[in-house]
Order: sequence, then structure tokens, then C-alpha cells
Amino acid sequence: MNDEDESKRHEIDTPVWTDEQLKRRRQRNLAVAWTLGALMVLFFVVTIVKLGGNVANRTF
Repeated sequence: MNDEDESKRHEIDTPVWTDEQLKRRRQRNLAVAWTLGALMVLFFVVTIVKLGGNVANRTF
């Protein structure tokens, strides 16, 4: 075997995405983004509720 054959053996073709695959990928990405956003809001609200009115009464 020569060096040229050896280097081509490890090449990987770039995948070709169909329109349906791209559409489903976008939908999954949006679902993940909405879920992360909802969790952020939930954690924020729970933190504010747990702190309650004591936030304004703190002394420094």
C-alpha cells in the first residue's frame, strides 16, 4: 500500500441531510430551548418565593 491509499481510507464523507431531517432537528432544538427556558423561569420563581419578603428587610 502506498501513502495515498492509506490517507483516503480514513476519510469520512460529509452526511447529506434531507429537508425532513433538518425540519425534525429544528423542532428538537426548539423543544430543548423551550424546556431550558421554562426550567430557568421555574428556578427563578421558586427562589423568589422561598426568599419571600425577607429580601427587603435585610441589613448590611
